[in-house]
Amino acid sequence: MDRPVLSRASWRKSSRSNGVSNCVEVAGLGTGIGIRDSKSPAGPVLTVTAAEWVRFVNVVKAGEHDLN
Repeated sequence: MDRPVLSRASWRKSSRSNGVSNCVEVAGLGTGIGIRDSKSPAGPVLTVTAAEWVRFVNVVKAGEHDLN
């Protein structure tokens, strides 16, 4: 994904973010979903397809990645 597309993306933080610096931001990119570290907005961006994002969200909601 090229930088101009990423710079125009509408990034949003996780609703679970409590203002601490450990936040994940996501953005719809038209061709998929971008995921980045909020502490490093100019850093690398992981991109996944919409279907991959839906699968990930579903397994997280099911508790399959609960680290507690």
